[in-house]
Amino acid sequence: MMNQSKKILIKLGGASLQKDSILQGIVQAVKEFRQFGYQVVIVHGGGPAINAELTKKGITWSFKDGQRVTTNEMMDTIEMVLSGSMNSRIVRALNVAGVPAMGLSGTDGGILSCTRASEALGQVGQIQSVNTLFIDGLAQIKGSPVPVIAPLGVGANGETYNINADWAATRLAAALKVEQLLFMTDMPGILNGDGCLLREQSVDDLQDLIEKDIVTGGMLTKVRAIQFAALNGIGSVRVLNAIDAVKGLWSDWVGTTCYDNGHAPAWLKYPPRFEELPSEDFQYA
Repeated sequence: MMNQSKKILIKLGGASLQKDSILQGIVQAVKEFRQFGYQVVIVHGGGPAINAELTKKGITWSFKDGQRVTTNEMMDTIEMVLSGSMNSRIVRALNVAGVPAMGLSGTDGGILSCTRASEALGQVGQIQSVNTLFIDGLAQIKGSPVPVIAPLGVGANGETYNINADWAATRLAAALKVEQLLFMTDMPGILNGDGCLLREQSVDDLQDLIEKDIVTGGMLTKVRAIQFAALNGIGSVRVLNAIDAVKGLWSDWVGTTCYDNGHAPAWLKYPPRFEELPSEDFQYA
């Protein structure tokens, strides 16, 4: 049984899951978090896999402000990829490594209840409420399986919505009152206009990146979700490359750390040791 007072939510970007070796690193990080008594919750995306499947079916797609415009024609394919192939792949990798895991969708047990976000986005859901009872209950059963959640939501009439995975992760993290929210991506973190990695960003710093059009597309959506997380009680929100999943467990200096204005984590005052730096040869701002 896991200690419910210690929770961490990991959001896995679809692009970060394209290599089995990266997934294995994430699995190892999950194992180590659990060894330290953390209840781990995973939310995953699946953008590249969805793109590939839509292309096979001859269905065109587009994005608006970093979110996929979703038609009714696309929903069956999106649900199949997210709840099917992507979700089961992560669950299977965890189980093989000896980590009990259970695949879920945000539609299960009304975990994510939605309304339509806008007519322009189509069948994209805006989360109205989060039900954590089912997730909390998993921590109480034998083995405390890791919930692996596909970003789908349910409407008042039982209709299924596609939800941006960053927002699904953020809203769940806030509702679960997690200690840490980790965004595992295919980038080293949040970059400035010169392509340099930003080690730390307050909510106001992130707003400055938005207003200067430095973050766009999918990163714009992610940054807005991060702002929400930081303003809603999550003390540590980090963006890092999934390749550094295990290293990120042992060093807070991997990736970009985001926080509410005036609430920078104390460790940011101290420089990292050389061996704590991430593996990629990135320039820092």
